[in-house]
Amino acid sequence: MGRIALFWPGDYRATPNQWALPQITTATEQLTSALKKLGKKPYLIKGFLTKPSESIAKLGPVDDPMIGVFVHWTYGPHTCDGVVGKNNPLLLASNFSGTWPGLVALLNTGACLESLNRPFSRIWTSHKDWTKDKQFMERLDQWCCTGRINYPTHELHHIAPISEAANKLADTVHEEVQRKRILALMLGDTSMGMINGYFGPRVLAKLGFAEHKVDQSWISVRMKSVKQERVEQAFKFVRSKGVTFHWKEKDAEDFDENATKEQLRMYLAVLDLVKEFEADCVGWQYQLGLLYSLPPSDFCEGLLNSACRPESNGHPLITSTEADQGNLLPMEMMKRLLQKKGLHDAVMFHDVRWGAEHAGRFLWVLLNSGSCGAYAFNHDPDSLDGVHSYRQPAGYFPFPGGTFAGLSLPGKLTWARAYLRGEEPWMDIGTGECVELPEKVRESWWRGTTRQWPFMAADLHCSMETLMAHYMSNHIAVAYGDIFGEMLALSQKMGFRVRVMRK
Repeated sequence: MGRIALFWPGDYRATPNQWALPQITTATEQLTSALKKLGKKPYLIKGFLTKPSESIAKLGPVDDPMIGVFVHWTYGPHTCDGVVGKNNPLLLASNFSGTWPGLVALLNTGACLESLNRPFSRIWTSHKDWTKDKQFMERLDQWCCTGRINYPTHELHHIAPISEAANKLADTVHEEVQRKRILALMLGDTSMGMINGYFGPRVLAKLGFAEHKVDQSWISVRMKSVKQERVEQAFKFVRSKGVTFHWKEKDAEDFDENATKEQLRMYLAVLDLVKEFEADCVGWQYQLGLLYSLPPSDFCEGLLNSACRPESNGHPLITSTEADQGNLLPMEMMKRLLQKKGLHDAVMFHDVRWGAEHAGRFLWVLLNSGSCGAYAFNHDPDSLDGVHSYRQPAGYFPFPGGTFAGLSLPGKLTWARAYLRGEEPWMDIGTGECVELPEKVRESWWRGTTRQWPFMAADLHCSMETLMAHYMSNHIAVAYGDIFGEMLALSQKMGFRVRVMRK
């Protein structure tokens, strides 16, 4: 390698790109210095790639090795569509920072590339001076010399012991799915370029799932038929059950009771759609299609993923934000296993946002805008205590509406994620622990990411490096309790290839 092209994957929205400009400029300068130190000749493809067409036009003609720089959220197609069908070396590079979700975008883009069978490598650093990070420089040099980076695989396992009891319980769930396949109501799909999160009917059918797609425009239409009496009853319910609403606070002056009531109207409209189509679970796109017409869906999604909710049937209704089927599938499977094992059947949806060392171990900040149910915050299926609803940040969400946030309680975890390698479905499975942090540390980490969103500090029982190098998503499904063996067995029975991540 001599010449190396650097490019900036971007958000579709102009404002996030503007916010990230100082960080991506700094990261590009650091990467340029590192490459020059290795004797290479980097050059920058000017401007953020904000549409698939820009990726095709600017990356498609490039035959030099390429490095995408990730410091904030970017859409998968803003890289993928310009590099598929090519075989020049491709590297995804990120500053390991929680300020903007750059590493989240790196993980999403990597998973998108994997689903398209496009080879790539990943690299990251948290050092202020990238050239002083010895391991980073060694890996960058390896990529410059060979076109790929080899990461350790000793924490990746394709088998693990399964007890007789776990196998029997998995058999019970599998037999139920064989008798009646799981129907997902999909309100749109492929939110914000997460093409790795869409499996489609040809893959779903092999796994015991089916999908029924409903255009998101139906929500606004069905909201008109939701009687005001139901909205008022739902509003009284959430207030009586303990939700704290942060209306009209600083930077949220337009967030009020009416915004929350409109979110509850959305929630009830989706409940009506679920009943009409007799669906088992929901994938909800929301962004970007409803962004400029309805309040955010987060408060609705948090309620749906809670047993304690208006017009509840006594159980969470598994809802995957951003229509991500890669989380929807394991969440619904885990819910059924938890029920059979006599555990509460809430499953949380999170972003793998950022992480750091604390008390001798690496902890991930799991932080998604609103699809984490209330059980994580109180461990009480009959309460919404601990739920806080803040205005979604106006820079991303112009229409006022609240989040479903809270502090996740400590406890043992099982986690999972489904993804595609080409057309082949895989399931990553692991164990973990939600950890209680000292208040000062917790607030520093929380405010260093997005304070309005639900927070979980988790040890995922594998090294940071293993997850960063091999994990195939920016999302993760998390449940309290030990259903590891059951989930492993059920995934295999349903047709997934399984990969266990653990030390």
